[in-house]
Amino acid sequence: MKQRIEEQCVAKGMRMTDQRRVIARVLESSEDHPDVEELYRRSVAVDPNISISTVYRTVKLFEDAGIIERHDFRDGRARYETVSEDHHDHLINLRTGEVVEFHDEEIERLQELIAKRLGYKVVDHRLELYALPLDDD
Repeated sequence: MKQRIEEQCVAKGMRMTDQRRVIARVLESSEDHPDVEELYRRSVAVDPNISISTVYRTVKLFEDAGIIERHDFRDGRARYETVSEDHHDHLINLRTGEVVEFHDEEIERLQELIAKRLGYKVVDHRLELYALPLDDD
């Protein structure tokens, strides 16, 4: 079972203030990929004393510690999610900005095959598909 953000922070020797705990819990409960402004909006609903600068600093701290991942889905804002034990890729709906997570064994196999054919071994990758709904044609 995956450790919660708070547990990971404590294990890495970070001081966990009440505000950091709120931000960690908001991140963990997010089913989307929020940006800092959205994290701030959700966090301040729990604790009105949290400032946007606290959210920025905390997100940077969590990212630097490898607890959360930063994504740039070409919408001009950094978006975040917790680091997952299970690999997944992303499909971004360019019309709505919705981010769909998916895993496809065939894509994984093809990436390995292509790397091997070119004389390499894949150690990590990130796949982002940018798409429009089929009914937009």
